[in-house]
Amino acid sequence: HSIGGAVRGSGGCVGHPRFEADQGADGPLGDAPRHACAPVVPSRAVPPLEGLLADTFRCASSGILNMGRPRGASGSVPAGRGMSGHSKWSTIKHKKAATDAKRGKIFTRLIREIQVAARDGGPDEESNPRLRAAVAAAKAQSMPGHNIRRAIKRGSGQLDGGSLIEVTFEGYAPAGVAVLVETVTDNRNRTVAEVRHIFAKNGGNLGENGCVSWMFKKRSLVAVDKRNASEDDMMDIALMAGAEDLRDDGDQWVVDSAPEDHGAVLEALAEAQIEPLSAGVQRIPETTVPVRGKQAGTVLRVLEKLEDQDDVQNVFSNVEIDEEEFAALTA
Repeated sequence: HSIGGAVRGSGGCVGHPRFEADQGADGPLGDAPRHACAPVVPSRAVPPLEGLLADTFRCASSGILNMGRPRGASGSVPAGRGMSGHSKWSTIKHKKAATDAKRGKIFTRLIREIQVAARDGGPDEESNPRLRAAVAAAKAQSMPGHNIRRAIKRGSGQLDGGSLIEVTFEGYAPAGVAVLVETVTDNRNRTVAEVRHIFAKNGGNLGENGCVSWMFKKRSLVAVDKRNASEDDMMDIALMAGAEDLRDDGDQWVVDSAPEDHGAVLEALAEAQIEPLSAGVQRIPETTVPVRGKQAGTVLRVLEKLEDQDDVQNVFSNVEIDEEEFAALTA
């Protein structure tokens, strides 16, 4: 259901060969221009994104199923459309979510997000949309209330706790697959060294700031269980909040909006007494890079290693793998 507005996309060298960047003593943390290989391509309007979307704690990036759009000269497929029967990194992450939950990885990420949100915007959920979204995501994962309250107190300084900082890394996995890694850490140097090591050991390259971020756009994605709201209810809420799309994602509705409307969507749901399954601002790739065979396995390995690093909150990628091939690789 397209509610309004067109998503603007641009081309770029998604398939650019891997490269080594001068990291400096502190890693890729300083300001840097977009990578020189990226051509400037005029933006053009495309139809609103179509397909399956989910947020950080279920899928972490676009879950759009490709619908047959021709590939560009670089071999990449525009993220809004493409080939049916292919899995993006979002779908892959959803299928491994149960394993992550058993390891307690999801709880750790949620607690850190709550702490950072409370630190930056204060402990009041009503006036802090990011904290409200983080708490909603924690509740969706059945996190105990006392854990949530303690994380808020630590983040806002009411309880002693380590000082956390957010660091984003950019680089390439094998086959020129773009990767964005969001971390929250209490030791920046340790995290830089470990993330760089994961890229290098698994055939990727850690790049400078700006080398791949221009390939992604930020979108607010809020998921609601279909048992809790009808399509008409969700359409009314989406319209009232200024959202751009309402999508049918199997057993849930997904409201897609601009990042600045994220808080308005959450407020509209709260007024309707509808609890979201998950909510977050995601980085959606403008185009995807299909990979097959051994390269597919190699790309999955580097992404999973990054996901498993203790300080990593989110991994976003523009990889696309055939569903049958993915099933064989993970059997």
